[in-house]
Amino acid sequence: MKTLYLDCSMGAAGDMLAAALIELLPPIQAEQFIAQFHALHIPDVEMVRESAVKCGITGTHISMRIHGKEEDAFLNAQQHDHSHDHDHSHDHDHSHDHDHPHDHDHPHDHDHPHGHGHVHSSMSDIRHILEHTALCAKIKQDVLSVYSLIAEAESHAHGVPIEQIHFHEVGSMDAIADITAVCMLIDLLKPEQIIASPVHVGSGQVRCAHGILPVPAPATAYILRGIPIYGGAVLGELCTPTGAALLKHFVSHFGPMPQMSIESIGYGMGKKDFPAANCIRALLGQTTDAAHENTAYELSCNVDDMTAEAIGFACERLFECGAVEVYTVPIGMKKSRPGTLLKAICSAERREAVVQAFFAHTTTIGVREIKTKRYVLDRRITEQQTPYGPVHSKVSSGYGVERTKIEYEDLRRIALEQGISLFKAARLIEQSTQSKEE
Repeated sequence: MKTLYLDCSMGAAGDMLAAALIELLPPIQAEQFIAQFHALHIPDVEMVRESAVKCGITGTHISMRIHGKEEDAFLNAQQHDHSHDHDHSHDHDHSHDHDHPHDHDHPHDHDHPHGHGHVHSSMSDIRHILEHTALCAKIKQDVLSVYSLIAEAESHAHGVPIEQIHFHEVGSMDAIADITAVCMLIDLLKPEQIIASPVHVGSGQVRCAHGILPVPAPATAYILRGIPIYGGAVLGELCTPTGAALLKHFVSHFGPMPQMSIESIGYGMGKKDFPAANCIRALLGQTTDAAHENTAYELSCNVDDMTAEAIGFACERLFECGAVEVYTVPIGMKKSRPGTLLKAICSAERREAVVQAFFAHTTTIGVREIKTKRYVLDRRITEQQTPYGPVHSKVSSGYGVERTKIEYEDLRRIALEQGISLFKAARLIEQSTQSKEE
């Protein structure tokens, strides 16, 4: 199984994670990715990749610049008349607990971040930016899901409804760019599972708009619920809300590095210098069948007073929270009423989030849990050139079996282009493959 392992022993920030993932790419592909990123035309943003050394280790530092300047400097120049303190002691990917609506010395009734250097963005602003990019639907959804985690954390920290949240630093253009870059890189690398170490959050205190707060900041701490974290001797904030939300969204398991054959290693460097190397290390490789036996939790509930649309919506939310399988079974309930058994399978790390989704999006008043084991096959994506364009297939193998399935999106594209059914599109691809082999 193609596995990405993230070493977060020196924390996690969006820019550091993006830099580590870029280092996993071959040099030419890395340059192509940066060109692809710039082609998105995120307003006024330029990605700059630089070599950096921490404790004798060479890696990559990524900075997102606006009008040629890193956003911290640009925003300080644009916002000298703000009535609150923006003095921070951490890297540019930070947001802490700033993502809240509050008054400034100037109005923000039409506050969009397009080319203005503003640090205020609502979810609608971020959706607006994404809608005007050429990103595929999956990447757009990943970006929005990461922001939804941050919005939920800020809503909890400040007691403000999610729809009233206005992101400040995590809504600034460099943070939007960091999150987008990471989501694009994950999609490009296509790991079949992502595992991370427990997260080092740092120690001490951090200055925020509300005053001096402990590390981790409230929003970061809320996002990291259910994830193993620890402090240490390093003074400062090592894990930002953006980094925490990216880990929460993408990582399926937190723990020690599995047995794996490493193919590439990347080091994403932060700005600051500490006694320990300020970096995220990413390792990409193949894990063995033995690593595919893992503990899973089967969560379920019975409902008899929900519409089909509401159940479908709940299933989508369960998947977003990290469930690997979600399905329904028709059942009979008390008073001879037809009902639905709703089940979700998830990892231990996602269990709390999935339980919360059950209560938030269904009418149930109780959720059952069964601890079980899950066995999975190795999965990898292959690409072949056909007369109908590139076609991707998922190859699953292990435990003495191997099977191949053409990716639906490619089948759909060919079927629409040729005006034929999915079945005929599959036969065309098979015939093309056979003719090449002959």
